[in-house]
Amino acid sequence: MRIHDARELGKRLTRLVSDRQVEAAYGLLSPLLAGRISFRLLDAIGEQVGNEPSQAANLFLDRVADQRTMGGWVVIASALRQQFSHDLPATFDRCRTFVTAADVWYATDTFGERIPGPALGAYFEPALALLEPWREDPNRWARRMVGVAVHFWTKRSHGAVQFLPQANALLNLLSPLLEERDTDVIKGVGWGLKTLGKYYPELASDWLVQQAGRPHRALMLRKATTYLPASLQQHVKEKF
Repeated sequence: MRIHDARELGKRLTRLVSDRQVEAAYGLLSPLLAGRISFRLLDAIGEQVGNEPSQAANLFLDRVADQRTMGGWVVIASALRQQFSHDLPATFDRCRTFVTAADVWYATDTFGERIPGPALGAYFEPALALLEPWREDPNRWARRMVGVAVHFWTKRSHGAVQFLPQANALLNLLSPLLEERDTDVIKGVGWGLKTLGKYYPELASDWLVQQAGRPHRALMLRKATTYLPASLQQHVKEKF
């Protein structure tokens, strides 16, 4: 299947979804989800479905979620990404609901890189405000998604100087999670810190030094310092 074919399939699904033929639409998609297919093609399919008004699309996305397939989470996340320009808070709520239902790390990362991550790029302040409560969410996957979103934004920033204020705001966003104990969450938050360290090493190392003395897991510090230059790594470790 080529990208053009994936988009055409997405349009066929959309027409069925629009007519509330949810089972027929899922019947077209399910053979792909049962086999191996690139995420790029699944993204193209999901984007077409997401262009449908949200009420109709959400019925179909719920049906896809029922099967809990790896590829299905990609389709759902890509469809939801098309909706956040219309209602960002509702899209974040749906995102969290799906991630909680999936209850697995790869679905969490799939959603984090397709919804809150891109939302930070498009609507930084509103997305930041929506992410803040997730730091204290009782569900570990919601907390992990905060770090994944930060990773995505930072990777897209390419270390540009004009984004330093936003990078600093994201370090502050992650600050309460430095003391996280759950390993799955640490891996997501550490991913965000690691990428900030890669693209904004001086900012990240200064921030880490300021956290010295706070309780933390060694895994978190190890991830946070992964891409720092050797001299900055040493400086941070000396403080901790």
